[in-house]
Amino acid sequence: MTVILFILVLVALIVVHEFGHFVVAKLSGMRVDEFGIGYPPRIAAFKVGATEYSLNWLPFGGFVRIYGEDETDAAGKDAFSSRPKILQALTLVAGIFMNLLFAYVLVVLALGFGTQRALSDQEALSAPDAVIAVADVLPGSPAATAGLMPGDFIRSVDAPNSSFTSAVTNDFTTFIGQDTNFAPLTFHIERNYKPMTLTVTPKSDIIPSQPWRIGIGIAISDVGTARVSWGTAITDGASLTWELVKETAIGLAKFFASLATFTANLSDVSGPIGIAGAVGNAYSQGITSLLTITALISINLALINIIPIPALDGGRLLFVIIEAVIRKPIKPRIAQTVNMVGFALLILLMVLVSAHDIFKLFT
Repeated sequence: MTVILFILVLVALIVVHEFGHFVVAKLSGMRVDEFGIGYPPRIAAFKVGATEYSLNWLPFGGFVRIYGEDETDAAGKDAFSSRPKILQALTLVAGIFMNLLFAYVLVVLALGFGTQRALSDQEALSAPDAVIAVADVLPGSPAATAGLMPGDFIRSVDAPNSSFTSAVTNDFTTFIGQDTNFAPLTFHIERNYKPMTLTVTPKSDIIPSQPWRIGIGIAISDVGTARVSWGTAITDGASLTWELVKETAIGLAKFFASLATFTANLSDVSGPIGIAGAVGNAYSQGITSLLTITALISINLALINIIPIPALDGGRLLFVIIEAVIRKPIKPRIAQTVNMVGFALLILLMVLVSAHDIFKLFT
């Protein structure tokens, strides 16, 4: 199921990207020879005007063939290379824009359907999947000694004569504080989707300013799925998508800077295998998690494509800018050589990251 989901996500992201090129090329008066879903061999095709629309057997994305895009000597005013440089540039960045727009739509849908986030006590009462999450653990506290960790979900707690099953933080604090006999408590928790049982013994004098208070030394919060109105989702989705774009851009900038200085840590990067696993994990958490991870991948795809590396949209855009400045086309042999070198480096990076993904599967 994970592989099928990954393929569907990959196809959606690439087809959306190529559709951006397709639409702007059409609007710019360029001849589009083919728009394909999947890669040949072909299953079926039909033609509308000058454009052939095809469905192909290899389900790993899609493509658009614009006349004259890779040939500087293509004849006719409807060739990519014959259109004004501004239209060439807009056609190239259209795929990037579509991936960002697609990410925004996915974020809006996730907010509207309901996303997992911190809840107020009132929201926790109505959220069906509300749970108490450990936000922090005080070093040397009973919780730390027992092995509780930030990120743990507290499903229930058993005392000698009572049990706690609520998802309201105030109720949890009251339950722990009433154990004046300091009897061991059995915590039923979930960590990384796996159930665990820990024994924690409360004590007093954990907080210096409140030495009488009985506790175990953790900070907690309610976490669960909460929906917002679609109007709020549209506005909040824009700001959240922008934040995701900024954070992703910063992360990519740091990674490529570390590549340049040979200090890159591949454990911070996932290739196709790692991304497939992330998609599968997201799906197991619900549709909103799947929408969110797909939005993040779409943002990454957009930002990586805008990097001025040959063989990417950003590299081709750089060529268009250079040609606009020098007022003549770059020699095909130079463009092909630079693109081949850039493509080889990208393949090498993908192989290294994929090899690291495989290594992590067996460690």
